[in-house]
Amino acid sequence: MKVREVMTPNIEVVHSADPIQKAAQKMENLNIGALPVAAGDEVKGIITDRDIVIRSTAQGLDPQKHKVMEAVTEGIVSADEEDDIKTVVNLMEGKQIRRVLVKNKEDKVTGIVSLGDLAVHLQRELAGEVLKDVSEPAEPAR
Repeated sequence: MKVREVMTPNIEVVHSADPIQKAAQKMENLNIGALPVAAGDEVKGIITDRDIVIRSTAQGLDPQKHKVMEAVTEGIVSADEEDDIKTVVNLMEGKQIRRVLVKNKEDKVTGIVSLGDLAVHLQRELAGEVLKDVSEPAEPAR
């Protein structure tokens, strides 16, 4: 199965200079927990509902004044839309993440794969294993 077969296409983005509140409102309106963050035509990272709570609210940032880029999870973890779905599973398990951006051959973001997408499209046992592996606490650094 290819990544493009399980991804959520036509995703919304939020811009890096937008107020954090705009990202939260967009998530509420769309009933989602994450948005890719764009600076110009380039995706720079993802902001999640957890980022908004942990990186902004807990630090006392004013969501109307502070910008999305101040709370974003920087760095892109992505897969190609033509990759086998096992690539996404391995990324999620290895990096303990719940979402992977999907890019096309031109390196443009075309979708996102979440744990929910995997749960809908994969066998129950495999989806459960991925969730378990993503959710297990990482070994502490020594």
